[in-house]
Amino acid sequence: RLLNGTSGKLHWREAGERERLWTIDPAHPIAAGVPEHFELPNEEMYGEPFMIAGDAKVIFISWFEGGEVFRSGFTLQRGYGRLFYFRPGHEAFPTYYDPNVLKVLANAIRWAKPTLSMPYPKTHAPDPLEKLSPKTFEFSKVGIIKS
Repeated sequence: RLLNGTSGKLHWREAGERERLWTIDPAHPIAAGVPEHFELPNEEMYGEPFMIAGDAKVIFISWFEGGEVFRSGFTLQRGYGRLFYFRPGHEAFPTYYDPNVLKVLANAIRWAKPTLSMPYPKTHAPDPLEKLSPKTFEFSKVGIIKS
């Protein structure tokens, strides 16, 4: 909720309804290889209004057997972080065995993987104020003896 910037409020019911997911942004990397639409035979219904951030980029919209629609897959960018919300899935239904759901999840993992490399800054010591001469150090004089 903090990253979304809203309450996330939505409507829902658990009735094992058919869900049809529509891919509305087929050019997005998360939608790669996902058909124009696919169906899940039994799902928990989530419905609009769904309070999501105004900058969300919607990729999937769901339609449910009871007539509701829902923005069921969207991305958010927060700083250098990428977030993906995907609605399908409920402990009572075998959603995660569906090949299209697995494809979306695999694509989302690849998409969300950090790509910005932030190398550790290299520092350069300034030239000394005075000329330095090489020094030798004898361990035995400070109580450290090599064996």
